[in-house]
Amino acid sequence: MSQTHFGFQQVDENEKASKVRGVFDSVASKYDLMNDLMSAGLHRAWKAYTVQVANLKAGERVLDIAGGTGDLARAFARKVGDTGVVVHTDINEAMLRQGRDRLLDEGLILPTSLADAEKLPFKSESFDLVSVAFGLRNMTHKDLALAEMCRVLKPGGRLLVLEFSRIAEPLRKPYDWYSFNILPRLGSLFAGDADSYRYLAESIRMHPDQATLKAMMKSAGFGHVDVHNLSAGIVALHAGIKC
Repeated sequence: MSQTHFGFQQVDENEKASKVRGVFDSVASKYDLMNDLMSAGLHRAWKAYTVQVANLKAGERVLDIAGGTGDLARAFARKVGDTGVVVHTDINEAMLRQGRDRLLDEGLILPTSLADAEKLPFKSESFDLVSVAFGLRNMTHKDLALAEMCRVLKPGGRLLVLEFSRIAEPLRKPYDWYSFNILPRLGSLFAGDADSYRYLAESIRMHPDQATLKAMMKSAGFGHVDVHNLSAGIVALHAGIKC
């Protein structure tokens, strides 16, 4: 049986999805609060930049993968208007419920689907834009997920991957100290769960760096990929075009 990583641990491939599900089941109710605390609110700027790069037009069709509590889905819906469609998906039911309820509270009724990014339940060439924010690193077979994202995009469609990445070298040691000392403490204090936030820090280190992810996207069928480093590379936005 093949092995893969779950943070710094090696686990059987067929166990990773359930382990990741356990992490997000645990943190779902505190997810938005913890995002603000961990990033000092910067995640809002990163997502706003992603919406700007998306450059959506009225009437376009968008698939938001690992959409969680719906930050991007909500912003995209405002851009595509009543003539467009934004499909809000996540593999984790607890996270999807949080996002759906939050969107409903704000008067937004969007199509919502429990979906595995490695086996998307959508027709080929269905969307103008696919987005995944802070979800790709948790996927077992990233190459399969990227290929699926390419499949469901129309020719000329865009993929936006917003994800933690490789920070600039001078900041690496203080960033590592923060990640492995402060994040678990914040998780313990505010979410009652240090282990899930320790996994978060580990999963970031195991995720492909900017150049590797760019190469993976090209192998998946994206003819052109731009990389936007944000906050000195703490996060990177990869923007790919299906040619």
